[in-house]
Amino acid sequence: MRMYDLIMKKRNGGSLSREEIQWMITEYTGGRIPDYQMSAFLMAVYFQGMSEAETLDLTMAMAHSGETLDLSGIQGVKVDKHSTGGVGDKTSLALTPMAAACGLRVAKMSGRGLGHTGGTIDKLESFSGFSTELSAEQFEEQVNRIGISIIGQTADLAPADKKLYALRDVTATVDQMALIASSIMSKKLAAGADAIVLDVKTGSGAFMKTEEDALALAREMVRIGNGAGRHTIAIVSDMDQPLGNSVGNALEVQEAIATLRGEGPEDFTELCLTLGSCMLIAGQKAKSTEEAREMLRKVIDDGSALRKLAEFVEAQGGDPAQVWHPDRLPAAQIVEPVPAPEEGYLQAIQCEEIGNCSMILGGGRETKESTLDLSVGLVLHKKVGDFVKKGEPMATIYANDNEKKNEAARRYLAACRIGMEPVEKPKLIKAVIC
Repeated sequence: MRMYDLIMKKRNGGSLSREEIQWMITEYTGGRIPDYQMSAFLMAVYFQGMSEAETLDLTMAMAHSGETLDLSGIQGVKVDKHSTGGVGDKTSLALTPMAAACGLRVAKMSGRGLGHTGGTIDKLESFSGFSTELSAEQFEEQVNRIGISIIGQTADLAPADKKLYALRDVTATVDQMALIASSIMSKKLAAGADAIVLDVKTGSGAFMKTEEDALALAREMVRIGNGAGRHTIAIVSDMDQPLGNSVGNALEVQEAIATLRGEGPEDFTELCLTLGSCMLIAGQKAKSTEEAREMLRKVIDDGSALRKLAEFVEAQGGDPAQVWHPDRLPAAQIVEPVPAPEEGYLQAIQCEEIGNCSMILGGGRETKESTLDLSVGLVLHKKVGDFVKKGEPMATIYANDNEKKNEAARRYLAACRIGMEPVEKPKLIKAVIC
């Protein structure tokens, strides 16, 4: 078999066999196919696309290109949740203890953030002493004992995807649907869950800017997951404005805690209930959406979800007292409101720019080497569709540097459009795909 022949076959619109794809991924991961040939292949895929069978075969080949997580020692159906990411997306912080409190086994691998804001692990490290460095044995034991554990992603999980993504990033082939779907799903399949629930974001703060593209990606990933024998459900949700009110690591942890107390923002609470319902149904803990939502609301109302978060934090070395006293989480020295420059309706928010504001303050990484300030960020007091009076606080900025605070405030206001015409509040859940 020669890489030259596979490039030409795909260039001419042909379909590769499972054996050809497996050979290609094995050889490339092993360093026996040069980057220039794989770049040529990726560009051929960009223009010619891949069939459903090719996409599934590519995903499985990447999933098995390194280590895979064996979760067979964990009791019950294991359900994983994945989000394509967005500004203020703290869903795992609240959703996983809710699901675990309902009896679901949550064994999750998460990553750190690069860009707008921190990742799930960065946010969890707002708890003093919290560690995601668990052995496979410790991970399994903890999930069986308390129903939940979150660990960091291993470099040996789907290494082919890591190599391919780095190449796609510099060859203008990132935004090809089959390649996006196979990249995400290869890591999810390698992580070993029995069922997968996907939160596909769409809007100005998401990778998929249009609802059409987000729906296409969601359908593609559901096809791959089901084709691989994993019960897969996708939610398409809005990211034309930040999720919830808080953007920034410790601030988002505080909002997740408030949500588990039944005091969280309406949109964030609704997304947790929607995704949580899918998880409980996929995990065979509920037979209907109505039953699942009732179970989730009950664990919030009776405090068991919040207790589960405290138990989880303590199990991984963190300080559970910070769950009960979130004011003990990292706190910024400068807290300053941003007044509205004029009266009117908040008609739009450039969502990605709000994430950039958090990064300017130190809440996100510009490079992999950047050090995060877990205490900084923004809390929004007005969302799209709300009426604002001139001088009324639209947001509060949490900072440790005056220059950064001023720059973040300036960019926040520039990202907001105020007008006298009222607008409808964005619909949060766009579609559910099974």
